Amino acid sequence: MNDYISDIPSQAKVEMIEPAVKGTTNVLEASLEAKVERVIYVSSVAAAFMNPNFPNDKVIDESCWSDKDYCRKTNNWYCFSKTEAEEQALDFAKRTGLDVVSICPTLVLGPILRSSIVNASSLVLLKILKGCESLENKHRWIVDVRDVADAILLAYEKPEAEGRYICTSHPVKAKDMVEKLKSKYPNYNYPTNFVEVDDHQTKLSSEKLQRLGWRYKPLEETLTDAVESYKEAGLLQSK
Repeated sequence: MNDYISDIPSQAKVEMIEPAVKGTTNVLEASLEAKVERVIYVSSVAAAFMNPNFPNDKVIDESCWSDKDYCRKTNNWYCFSKTEAEEQALDFAKRTGLDVVSICPTLVLGPILRSSIVNASSLVLLKILKGCESLENKHRWIVDVRDVADAILLAYEKPEAEGRYICTSHPVKAKDMVEKLKSKYPNYNYPTNFVEVDDHQTKLSSEKLQRLGWRYKPLEETLTDAVESYKEAGLLQSK
């Protein structure tokens, strides 16, 4: 058993860590064998910001990494798995010469594919629309799924692309996001109780990605297109 997971609960290993790390390694090894020119690895900002040693005013950029020991102590296996997998992907690139570029998006929203399967990111917004009674009024950083796709293509096509890229666009507090939704769709069962939490706004920078030519959509467009796609998929009653 690898040392990095020897003391981790079995459920976390099976559900999060082994799929992330072993799955990544398998793809990279196959890519190397097939002489693939460049691999775009989609990680997460969860691999960058979860670090208690960062000061509150620090801008999180591509040089930042989540603290895996802290993730262990707090049982934050999602952040641990994303950090471990991305570190191993970039280490693999250094060891083998395979060209690997990683994209680290925040909460991905926007229109979904026509499917009965809903990902975890979309469930965040669906929960707000379908009547959760209370909601923590904390900051979230949102990026449109179409903008993430554009970032992946840029990282693949631009010869100068290298290393990591934070991919995010809009910071918004939960209550403000609800107000934006209500202005367009006033009749859904929105939360009425917002729980204030000790929540400093994490500062994230996508400047490196923007220098590559990346642009992003307005938040209102992302939210509207997301809701319309949920309605079309039968996940919401039309209102």
